[in-house]
Amino acid sequence: MPSTSRAGTKVHLGAWLLTLAVSLPAVALDVPPLTGHIVDLARVLPPAVAEQLSSDLQAHEAKTSNQVAVLIIPSLEGEPLFDVSHRVATTWKLGHKGTDNGAVLLVAIKDRKIRLEVGYGLEGVLTDARSAQIIRNEMVPRFRAGEVAAGIAAGVQAILKTIEGTYSAKDHTSAVPSSSEAFGNTVFAVILGVVIGLLLSRVHRVLGPVAGGGLSFFAAPWVIPALIAAAVSLTLVGVLSALGQGGGSGRRRNGSAFDGTWFSTQQGGWGSGGIGGSFGGSGSFSGGGGDFGGGGASGDW
Repeated sequence: MPSTSRAGTKVHLGAWLLTLAVSLPAVALDVPPLTGHIVDLARVLPPAVAEQLSSDLQAHEAKTSNQVAVLIIPSLEGEPLFDVSHRVATTWKLGHKGTDNGAVLLVAIKDRKIRLEVGYGLEGVLTDARSAQIIRNEMVPRFRAGEVAAGIAAGVQAILKTIEGTYSAKDHTSAVPSSSEAFGNTVFAVILGVVIGLLLSRVHRVLGPVAGGGLSFFAAPWVIPALIAAAVSLTLVGVLSALGQGGGSGRRRNGSAFDGTWFSTQQGGWGSGGIGGSFGGSGSFSGGGGDFGGGGASGDW
């Protein structure tokens, strides 16, 4: 049975895929250079804490080859947390090519949000459920008490101990899905159906909505949510497909979301003036080519 954190991850991942599908133009934040294991752009870590955490992360990398880094930013500037963390992780390429043993802990101070992005190779030990547990049990209580530096330090230590197999904490997972978990799975089912339906609509106008609705039905939990998800997906795919095909050739020349390149990232670089501040680290640290697939967990305080 998927955990609440996994359901939340599915919703974020589905929302990201849908954003790619419709190619909405947006100005993105610049990914800061990876100048060290700790990149504190919000300047919330005392130098002694930052130095100790950096030393611990370096020692862990030397011992295991795993690359774990921390990015602290002032604000997400209106961007979704998952989008920012995934872009940072794939740009920094933490971990090594083939083993993908990297992880990024992202903290957005003004937005009061936390995201632990986990590379493919560490998903087996740093699971979605355990990632959520670390955020919920080790970081959030300290953040709410105003102890941001202590919360980040506790989170880093829990991440390293989890990877090394020495972290222990009470597991409060439930055998029955919670209402939020069911809702998250249903939303993901709708988004998945819409994305696939839009793709297939380019081949056949009728096949797309039907396939999207059917996919949502089978992906959603239980009968009633499945029926609702299927109906919503079928309707959305039909409407969006009609809008995309109704603009004529002139609209396609202007870069409609449904032209020949609608399923592209429309990358324009992260706009200047986004994330600013000083960079931590010695400047000699770099990623080893690791890859990320959306594993991890998010939280807020």
